[in-house]
Amino acid sequence: MPRAFTRAVSPRLAECQLTHLERVPIDAAKAAAQHSAYEEALRGAGFEIIRLPELPDDPDAVFVEDTALILGQHAVITRPGVASRADEVDSTAQGLDGYFKIHRLRSGHLDGGDVLRIGKRLHVGTSTRTDAAGIAALADLVHPLGYEVVTASAGACLHLKTGATYAGDGVLLYDARSIDPSQFAGIEPVAVDEPAAANCVLAGDRLILPAGNPRSADALRNRGFTVVEVDVSELQKAEAGVTCMSLIDER
Repeated sequence: MPRAFTRAVSPRLAECQLTHLERVPIDAAKAAAQHSAYEEALRGAGFEIIRLPELPDDPDAVFVEDTALILGQHAVITRPGVASRADEVDSTAQGLDGYFKIHRLRSGHLDGGDVLRIGKRLHVGTSTRTDAAGIAALADLVHPLGYEVVTASAGACLHLKTGATYAGDGVLLYDARSIDPSQFAGIEPVAVDEPAAANCVLAGDRLILPAGNPRSADALRNRGFTVVEVDVSELQKAEAGVTCMSLIDER
């Protein structure tokens, strides 16, 4: 049975790190309810939900994607580019141990949200959270595991996967305002005119899409995708996308 690793919303979510958005009030209880609905969407797609250890004093802890990469039987523990998130990686490693062979990035900085995996190729975006040293360290680590690392670029968005994600069936969803699709070879780029829709979760045979993007949802359904829309509006105030809140193990 495929698994999705998640972590509870911290009651201090309103103190999260922000890069592009102005800080506005965040209702942590409402965010937790939306997070639970997101987990339910993953369950509906056939995934077992495994909660990583809670970190109530770490505002960004719910965004587990940034702390690890799942590559088959391997888990790469990252080095997030924000100092306040350093404690999260040990908790993630603890939670993933026993399910995967654990590897640790030893230099540079890298957020998992900047890594877009398409098959055996890892497109890694440079951002305020991921630097060249982190990308080089990742390339050295995953090459023996059979993965290729390709440096990607993105415009004014928090992470590469804020502006582009793999939807399955050879389709890349992207926001043309921040992503040049020509850097992704061998895939069909499909532009979305609702920017939040560029970030989706491929979960089994379903696409989990943030609610509030009706044109994109309809267009994807017309292409034959099974789309599940989830309201993550409170979490989006923390610069979240739907990929941020899980680590997907499809084995």
